[in-house]
Amino acid sequence: MPFRRPLHALAIAAALLSALAVPAAAQTFSAPQRGEIETILREYLLKHPELLQEVLAELEKKQAVVEAEKAKLVVQSQAATLFNSPRQVVLGNPQGDVTLVEFFDYNCGYCKRALTDLQDLLQSDPKLKVVLKEFPVLGEGSVEAARVAAAARMQDKTGKKYFDFHQRLMTGRGQADKAKALAAAKDAGFDVARIERDMGGEEVRASLEESLRLAEALGLNGTPSYVVGSDVVIGAVGRDALKQKINAARCGQTSC
Repeated sequence: MPFRRPLHALAIAAALLSALAVPAAAQTFSAPQRGEIETILREYLLKHPELLQEVLAELEKKQAVVEAEKAKLVVQSQAATLFNSPRQVVLGNPQGDVTLVEFFDYNCGYCKRALTDLQDLLQSDPKLKVVLKEFPVLGEGSVEAARVAAAARMQDKTGKKYFDFHQRLMTGRGQADKAKALAAAKDAGFDVARIERDMGGEEVRASLEESLRLAEALGLNGTPSYVVGSDVVIGAVGRDALKQKINAARCGQTSC
C-alpha cells in the first residue's frame, strides 16, 4: 500500500515552518523552543523523505507558472519583431489567425525529427502562419549554415524556395556547415555566388543578431523552441502538443 501521510502531521509541519519563518521582531519562541521545533521537523523529514520530493515538485510547478507568465510578457513586448520582422521567413498563411514561430539549429537532431511535425501542421492547417528563425547554438558549422540560410532568404520573399532549401539541409547527412548549406541552396535553385557575397553583409549579421536577442529575451536555451500565440514551448514536444497550443491560441481550448 502506498504511504499516505496523516493530514494533521502535514498541517503541523507547515505551521511550524511558517512560525519559524516569522521575522525576528515578531518571534514568540525561545531559543530552546526553536531548537525543539527544528529537531521535530528534522526527524519528521528523515522519516518521510518523500515529502521533500513533493515539495520540490510543487516548487517546480510554481516556478514554471512564473516563467510562463514572464515569457508571455516578453512575447507581448517583442511581438512586432517576433511575428512580423522583415528579417524572417514566413510559411503557410501570411494572414493566418495563429502564428507559430520556430527557433532552430541545422545541426540539432531534435529539430531534424521535428521537421515532420512542421510539415504536417502546414499541410493540415490552412489558417496557420509559420515563422522560421535561425538560432545557431551548436558550433561554428551551425553558424555558417545559418549565415547561408539568412543570405538565401534575401533572394526569396515568398519563403517557398527557402523552405525547399531548409528541408534539404535538415534532412541531409552529416554535420551542417557552409559547404553543405551552399550545396542545398544550389539544389533549391538559389544564386550561390550571390549568397556567398551576401553572407558577409550587414543584413545577414543583423538577421542572426535579431534572432539571438529574441531567444535571449525569451529565455530559450535549446532547440527547437517555439512561440505559439503567446506561449513559449521548449523542446521537440511533437505535433499533437503543438496542435493543442495552436488550438488554445485560436479558440481557447485544446480542440477547436
